[in-house]
Amino acid sequence: MAATDAGPAPARRSIITGGRNFADRLFGGITGSAAMVVLLIILGLFYQLITRSWSSIQANGLGFIFGTNWNPSQNVYGAGVFIVGTAVTSVAALILATIVAVLVALYLVEIAPSWLARPIGYMVELLAAIPSVVYGLWGIYVLGPFLVTIVGPILTNTLGQVIPFFNGVPRVTGLLPAIVVLTIMIVPTIMAISRDVIGAVPGSQREGILALGATRWEMIRIAVLPYARSGVIGGAILGLARAVGETLAVTLVIGNRSAIADTIFSPTYTMASVIANQFQEADGPTHRAALLEVALVLLVMTFLINVVARILVWRVTNGQRAVVVE
Repeated sequence: MAATDAGPAPARRSIITGGRNFADRLFGGITGSAAMVVLLIILGLFYQLITRSWSSIQANGLGFIFGTNWNPSQNVYGAGVFIVGTAVTSVAALILATIVAVLVALYLVEIAPSWLARPIGYMVELLAAIPSVVYGLWGIYVLGPFLVTIVGPILTNTLGQVIPFFNGVPRVTGLLPAIVVLTIMIVPTIMAISRDVIGAVPGSQREGILALGATRWEMIRIAVLPYARSGVIGGAILGLARAVGETLAVTLVIGNRSAIADTIFSPTYTMASVIANQFQEADGPTHRAALLEVALVLLVMTFLINVVARILVWRVTNGQRAVVVE
């Protein structure tokens, strides 16, 4: 009887093992296919933009990137103005938003009581759910007049006397409103990631520094910020990626002029705003191909930003691991 009972066991085990192997292979195939779909979509975007803008690439060459003259009526296309406008608005918004977001995250995690930190955190995250068209309309009817009557004169009377870039005539639409709107739009992204990373810092690190007689600021500077640095950098780069690609809100407030801004109040273009503003009214296939090449440059720029972000996070993470090992 013992031999009879022991006989079917290997068969049952093989059936169960075979079923598990099949399920594992099926699951691996499904997840691998999903990953391949994402990769194919990215490759398809590059392929379509390259093929549809190839005539512009052949006609303009590198002059398309470095040229600053954009005149569709004369078939002259230089996207340098749009690249500079995108870089200035995105980098300026990134700097301002990172400072504000990290300070808010530190307050919510380290200083504010829980009954106050939770609603403030929800309100800041709610900013990410506001449609970009609402930001654009708010920028025109509320932010623009405020910058013209209050902030603009302050900048011209103080910084404008020393730095010519801050000297000019304040306008409702221009570079400054675009920077402020982008700053508000990317603060929730950076804040949410920074808050989670700062909250993940082990409490033993805080307690150890405080036990040595450090103040709260010294504890944050020595124990919290170095540990959370990689997460803050990652959140900042995600915010930068959104700022670079933001379209509708920037189109409404930046002024849309094909010229490099000589002051912070001057109107200009970004790559996303020129595509949104001119694509439906393109004069012909050449103009349309040039706009598609602008989209290709924007896609490449976004891709490079994410690559740089990965490298920075990888270096910071490895540096932290090396410090822990030592």
